[in-house]
Amino acid sequence: MTEMAEPPAGDLRLVNLTRTFGSVTAVDGLSLTVARGSYFALLGASGCGKTTTLRMIAGLEEPTSGRVLLGDRDVTRLRPYKRPVNTVFQSYALFPHLDVFENVAFGLRRRGIRHDDEVPRMLSLVQLDGFGHRRPAQLSGGQQQRVALARALINRPQVLLLDEPLGALDGQLRRRMQIELKRIQTEVGVTFVHVTHDQEEAMTMADTVAVMNAGRIEQLGTPAGSYEFPATAYVANFLGQSNLLAGDADGRSGDHVAVTAHGARFSVPVGRSRADRGPVHLGVRPEKMHLVDTRDQVPGGCQHVTGTITDTSYVGVSTRYLLRTGWGSELTVFVANNGAHDPLPQGGEAVAYWHPRHAFLLPREPGRHDRVNPLFDEPVSVGS
Repeated sequence: MTEMAEPPAGDLRLVNLTRTFGSVTAVDGLSLTVARGSYFALLGASGCGKTTTLRMIAGLEEPTSGRVLLGDRDVTRLRPYKRPVNTVFQSYALFPHLDVFENVAFGLRRRGIRHDDEVPRMLSLVQLDGFGHRRPAQLSGGQQQRVALARALINRPQVLLLDEPLGALDGQLRRRMQIELKRIQTEVGVTFVHVTHDQEEAMTMADTVAVMNAGRIEQLGTPAGSYEFPATAYVANFLGQSNLLAGDADGRSGDHVAVTAHGARFSVPVGRSRADRGPVHLGVRPEKMHLVDTRDQVPGGCQHVTGTITDTSYVGVSTRYLLRTGWGSELTVFVANNGAHDPLPQGGEAVAYWHPRHAFLLPREPGRHDRVNPLFDEPVSVGS
């Protein structure tokens, strides 16, 4: 019997990776580096190219052009079984006729590696001690996912790929598994590349998130950085929700950028602005807005918009208000249910205000559909 060798060290690098299917470009010149030992998320709507990217890393899809490198090793043309990479799928893909122990040991058996101690260690890592003699059909969805994870990790891959691994789980179990996956990744130190369409999942688990759209990366960064200062209107509305006011930037005035929108004047700090002249979107997250009855309740230094409350929805930790402005757009405002304020009535007038340091400014491309409808993953127009 041979002993398991440690996989080669190094980052995962994609260099100008492209995949076309006829006239359709699924992945368009993608270049990025995933740091060794990190938890990396590819986030995007259906059809954005994230799963195709994952399959090219795994060797299950051949790139039209570009390279995949693990450390200094070019693996672009290597067969999947020759790459130090394993994949966990949404469907788990467990062998129903084998028990848990044999499912986990499968990869080692094929390679002629001793597994007497390794399988129990992996089952302990995924908190399935004592489950070795059960069949997959006797396990819950979360337990099956843990078996699939143990089966992949026992091969000591340099990179573990996770393709919507929590998609088949219900909400509460999904949240528990998010915490478990992050714990396991931290403990084993293997590079995880996690594909998902769920922004909460990506932000909860990943050190770095790449937001994909139409085969390209729109923004790459930490979850907090991308959320607080999105690079594009698409990111602003895919990674959470944003209120986007279409306006025109009139240039810098001191340490702020002056903006005119729908006849009103606003300003955004220079450090929060990705444009200082021309068509822009002034963005504010719903939880950074506040609602009051009248303008004289707006604190000094804040900016505001007046409108009519068209809808209220109680969502537990907060109440969501929709405020129809004088120019016809609706703004979303989240008000914390902390008992500090009485609910505002539907149909009444109200004032939404925010501090400029909580706003951001993005260049606006006329005619581009920048927002994603979270229910249907379809583009809809914003702010005009």
